Amino acid sequence: MAHLSHKTLNYLPETLSEHEAEEAQPDSVGSFSFWPPHLEKVFPVYAMGIPNPVLDSSLQNSDCFDPIWDDVRKEAQLEAEREPILSSFFYATILSHDCLEQALAFALANRLQKPTLLATQLMDIFSTVMKHDKGIQHSIRLDIQAFKDRDPACLSYCSALLYMKGYQSLQVHRVAHALWGQGRKVLALALQSRVSEVFGVDIHPAAKIGNGILVDHGTGVVIGETAIIGNRVSLMQGVTLGGTGKETGDRHPKVAEGVLIGAHATILGNLQVGECVMIAAGSVVLQDVPPHSIVAGVPAKVIGRVREHYPSLNMQQDR
Repeated sequence: MAHLSHKTLNYLPETLSEHEAEEAQPDSVGSFSFWPPHLEKVFPVYAMGIPNPVLDSSLQNSDCFDPIWDDVRKEAQLEAEREPILSSFFYATILSHDCLEQALAFALANRLQKPTLLATQLMDIFSTVMKHDKGIQHSIRLDIQAFKDRDPACLSYCSALLYMKGYQSLQVHRVAHALWGQGRKVLALALQSRVSEVFGVDIHPAAKIGNGILVDHGTGVVIGETAIIGNRVSLMQGVTLGGTGKETGDRHPKVAEGVLIGAHATILGNLQVGECVMIAAGSVVLQDVPPHSIVAGVPAKVIGRVREHYPSLNMQQDR
C-alpha cells in the first residue's frame, strides 16, 4: 500500500528519491471493458467515459508516478469484484477516470449538485481549479493519507474519497479558497453554503488550512474567516474556531502544526494555539495556549504536557 508523508510526497516523478525511482513501478490496473447499458440514466455525462480534451490534457500525465491514485484504483477494482452490485458505481466514480483530481471532482460534484447547480457545472469548476493548482494536488493526497493513517474507521483510500464528508468538505474548501484568492468570492461563498447544507461543515473560503489535515466525522465543524490552521492538525466533530463577537478584521484563532482538537471544543478570538497542543473535548479556549501543552475545561486551563511530539498523529485523547 502507498504511504505518503509531508517529506516524501510529491506528485512529480523528478522529485522522488533515487531509491523510490528505482522501486516505483506503478501497476497497470485494468478497468471494465464494458459500459453497463443502464448506467447512462444513473450518472452524469462525465461518468460515461466521454473525454474533455482540455481537462484531460491538463490533469493526466502518464509519466507521473502517483502511488495514492494507483492504490485507489486497485481498491476500487477489488471492491467491484467483491460486490458486483456496486460495479457500475465504482466504474463511474473511480475506474472511468484518469487521475485522482478527476475522480475527486466527480465525487464532489455529484454530492453537491442540485437543480440550480448542476453536476456538470460543478465538475468543470473543481477540475479547472485543481488542474491549475499544484498546491491543491499536493494537499488532497496528504489529506487522504491523514484519514487513512489516523481514522480507524477509514478502511481504504476509496472510503475517504467516496464516503467521508470530513475529507470531501475539506477539499471543497480548498477549491473555494483558491476561488476566493482569484476574486471569485460569490462562487466561493456559494460552495461554502452548499457544503454547509450537505455536510454540516461550515468553513469560510478565506480561512487558511495547511496539509495533512484530518476532519474526523466533520459534523458541526465551524472555521471562521481569518482562522489559520497549520499542517498535520486533527479536528474532531463539533469543533469551532470562531470570533468573540462583532469585531472585524483579524478575529479568529491561529492553530499551529500538530495540534489535536477534541470533539466540540470551542476556540474563540484572535489567539495563538502553539504547536503540538492537545485540546480536550468540550473545552472552551479563550486565551493563548503554549506549545506542547494539554488544556481542558471551561474556560480551558493547562493541565499537563504532551508526551509525544505530534498528538494529532496518534490521536490519543484519554490522557
